[in-house]
Order: sequence, then C-alpha cells, then structure tokens
Amino acid sequence: MDKRSLSIAGHRTSIALEPEFWQALEAMATANGLTMAGLIRDIDQNRATTNLSSAARLAVLRWYQTRLDAPTKTAVE
Repeated sequence: MDKRSLSIAGHRTSIALEPEFWQALEAMATANGLTMAGLIRDIDQNRATTNLSSAARLAVLRWYQTRLDAPTKTAVE
C-alpha cells in the first residue's frame, strides 16, 4: 500500500492504495488533462461511497471498463 496526502476542497486528506491503482489514476489524470489532486477531487465530488479509497478504486474500474466497451477502430484495407 502506498499512502499519499492531497489537498481536496481546501482540506488535507490521505489515501492508501496499491501501487497499481496509483499508476492507473495517473493514467486517468493524464488522459483527462488533470492533476492527481484534480482527479481525486472529481472522484470525491461524485462518489457514492463514504470511503475515498474505495471510490478511487471504483473510478479506476469504471474507467477501464469504459475503455474496454468503446468500439475499436480498425483500418479498412
């Protein structure tokens, strides 16, 4: 587990996640043009669970599910 501290909505919070989830969150932030704090803020604002770490894991899951469900473009030869 890696624990990181961030400022969200004017307050400090800490989130403990496995390194793989932090890597996925970094990819999500980059893809959306956000900082890590900005992405976590968005997850915090839209979460349906009281636990921010769980909400972050679910956000990663949804992001990858969306990517898998997106139609793939193939070259027409």
